[in-house]
Amino acid sequence: MDMTEAILIKQHVIDPEICIRCNTCEATCPVGAITHDSRNYVVDAEKCNLCMACVPPCPTGSIDNWRTMPKALAYSIEAQLGWDSLPEELPPGALAEAGAEVSLNDVPAPVEPSGADVASASSAAVEPIFRSADYGAVIPPWSAAHAYTNLYGPKAAQKTVTATVTGNVRVTEVGDTGSDYDTHHLVLDFGAMPFPVLEGQSIGIVPPGLDEQGRAHFPRQYSIASPRNGERAGYNNVSLTIKRVLEDYDGKPVRGVGSNYMCDLEVGAQVQVVGPFGSSFLMPNHPRSHVVMICTGTGSAPMRAMTEWRRRLRQSGKFEGGKLMLFFGARSPQELPYFGPLQKLPKDFIDVNLAFSRVPGEPRRYVQDLMRERAADLAEMLRDPQAHFYVCGLKAMEEGVVLALRDIAVQAGADWDALSGSLKREGRLHLETY
Repeated sequence: MDMTEAILIKQHVIDPEICIRCNTCEATCPVGAITHDSRNYVVDAEKCNLCMACVPPCPTGSIDNWRTMPKALAYSIEAQLGWDSLPEELPPGALAEAGAEVSLNDVPAPVEPSGADVASASSAAVEPIFRSADYGAVIPPWSAAHAYTNLYGPKAAQKTVTATVTGNVRVTEVGDTGSDYDTHHLVLDFGAMPFPVLEGQSIGIVPPGLDEQGRAHFPRQYSIASPRNGERAGYNNVSLTIKRVLEDYDGKPVRGVGSNYMCDLEVGAQVQVVGPFGSSFLMPNHPRSHVVMICTGTGSAPMRAMTEWRRRLRQSGKFEGGKLMLFFGARSPQELPYFGPLQKLPKDFIDVNLAFSRVPGEPRRYVQDLMRERAADLAEMLRDPQAHFYVCGLKAMEEGVVLALRDIAVQAGADWDALSGSLKREGRLHLETY
């Protein structure tokens, strides 16, 4: 072993036992060091530069793990993809054989990277690459309530909590031939077991049985669609918005394990739940705060939760709320979850903007198109420190939405670099895509 191979490195690794495969780390990494297969997310030791960009956004803490390794013995991507749990640290004796000294406690602290860190990570590029994920906040709004996380899971005192299905209703208006639009609203009741949640958090559902390798299924993550006091106010329950997955992102037929299991559940069935997860995609609680919600498909789940909480507060007369703006996209009105109830909300309560991209005889319209049409109103929101922006849906929408915000700001005479920095620093722009 030559001196280069004997160098000890801090290898960044992801704990497969508590990872919920949300893709946040891969989307955030500025150097493309994180990849995944159908089961695990892993870090390429050759590419990782320890910039820490991926650590703060992780909802479970699974990514905040390190192994001190001789460079020559660093875990390969292939080895990591086969893990069911993290390997133990190499003992000091094995490290000493590598011919170098290292403190096993000398692990980088999980701090948010500065703009310089991200810039240096891509310094090899001639032109800076626009990455929408760089603009998402990793802290909640200052007035958000405290979120409880990881109460149940592999590393918690109790591995899972059992919930009972008390409702399962289809919320897309499509006939039998439109099974690819099959979206359900599920209600899960936790009975006497504590399960505190906030709008913007998510939970993991553990499908029963084993996968094709004979291993237990990993949890599938779903955003909570109900407000903090329950789908039914005062009850210990939550709701989810789940679309039945029948094809992958490339259009190839596939039967989603978690989505099909959940959509087929009958009232009275019991499911195993882990979580809750997430401590940043939370709504502001201070009076007169504004909320701008931008979503597609089942990305509407956290937006429904936020809207319903505000509606209940308004109904009770206990909250002097600010404006609510919603930009909601789908292929057609029939595919839009909660289309009917959404139309019944008072116009003075929420400003609803709907975009449809596959309506016969109509031009294709996306949420960013509607945003540009409402540029004057959104520019005002961008300038207002009381306004907070939330983006949730398919990954493909993220860049278009952030670019639209940038263009709106620039056209209004704002300094986008300064404004985007404050949006992130103050927890005002949140991105949660998949």
